Amino acid sequence: MADSQPLLKNRQELPDSSCKTPRVISLDVFRGLSVFMMMFVDYGGSFLPVIAHSPWNGLHLADFVMPWFLFIAGVSLALVYKEVKCKVTATKNAACRGLYLFLLGVLLQGGYFHGITSLTYGVDMQRIRWLGILQRISVGYLIAALCEIWLTRCTREEAQNTKSFSWHWCIIFLLLSLYMGLLYGLYVPDWEFKISTTSSSFPPNGSYVYMVNCSIRGDMGPACNSAGMIDRYVLGIHHLYTKPVYRNLKECNISSSGQVPETSPSWCHAPFEPEGLLSSLTATVACIIGLQYGHILANVQDHKSRTNNWFSLSLKILVLGIFLVFVGIPVNKSLYTVSYMLITSASAGILFCALYILVDVHGYRCLTCVLEWMGKHALSIYVLVISNILVIGIQGFYWKSPKNNIVHWILSRVKAQS
Repeated sequence: MADSQPLLKNRQELPDSSCKTPRVISLDVFRGLSVFMMMFVDYGGSFLPVIAHSPWNGLHLADFVMPWFLFIAGVSLALVYKEVKCKVTATKNAACRGLYLFLLGVLLQGGYFHGITSLTYGVDMQRIRWLGILQRISVGYLIAALCEIWLTRCTREEAQNTKSFSWHWCIIFLLLSLYMGLLYGLYVPDWEFKISTTSSSFPPNGSYVYMVNCSIRGDMGPACNSAGMIDRYVLGIHHLYTKPVYRNLKECNISSSGQVPETSPSWCHAPFEPEGLLSSLTATVACIIGLQYGHILANVQDHKSRTNNWFSLSLKILVLGIFLVFVGIPVNKSLYTVSYMLITSASAGILFCALYILVDVHGYRCLTCVLEWMGKHALSIYVLVISNILVIGIQGFYWKSPKNNIVHWILSRVKAQS
């Protein structure tokens, strides 16, 4: 096979800032792999629960996807802002990009679309979901971009690994300290919430009030953690995700139809935001960690040094994450605990290193061409396929009755076979 070493190196050494940001093939492949994994766990999780999100503590295949996207966003930022001539302009561009992703996320996951079983749309602004997947990525992207634009030392040509980016590590330490202080330090009082229902077994006013007894500090369970309390106070309980994954815990005894029995603990009926405000702090750290891998890519010129630095950094992060697990910090995606963030970030670093060796060093692009294409069109695939916009659009064409559409026919066939 032809020597592929100059493939990435030559493209990264483009000195003219007017040129487009060079594409790193392995990064596109990694992004495409993440998109594929998201589709796989979303559509296959109902048939294979072992790959779906862990109900609370633990790590399943689906729990790796979000950290991978955040990692990729961070790596990309190091290339986009490798040379910043005007910090104000760069900040405006980053803010516009972050705002675009945030608003798109609100549109897709805020409740405007009513799912593949409904031909209606629209959302009550009193119950709109403000946070979600794209919103989390937008927050991490924006903060990491501001770190890269404003907190990077000017002597970049002398940078080796992370030596010129010490302020970034200060921000990481600050965010993690704030997260740990709020998660373990805030007192969570007893709280109550109201669920509207049309069931005849409930009071005639159409709602039922649940009480959750907490009066505790530093709890890491689904009922009394401070992350949920912050979201309820700041966002409002009606703006949170209404089908939290912790309903799959044995305590909630959820039925096959997705209903939580009234005999289950009260917190099983409560909404919870897995992309909440407090957990966004550690999610942002994951993006900034990806930024450090991007610095190695942008500033270290030979393949061997890059991969050695990446693997060394990944190993250190992984060991630290495992150590935190042993000292009592659980691996929890819903709370985005520090141990979870470190372990998944390390997995992203190791996988990116492997893809870089496969694609950019040895040039095996024919093996990953589909993933590369998916990575270049990741946002479009997310909007059309993963968010079911394409499915919703197709089922808008029916024969005589809305139920006579191809989507309904396929779903009925799947249910009949299962």
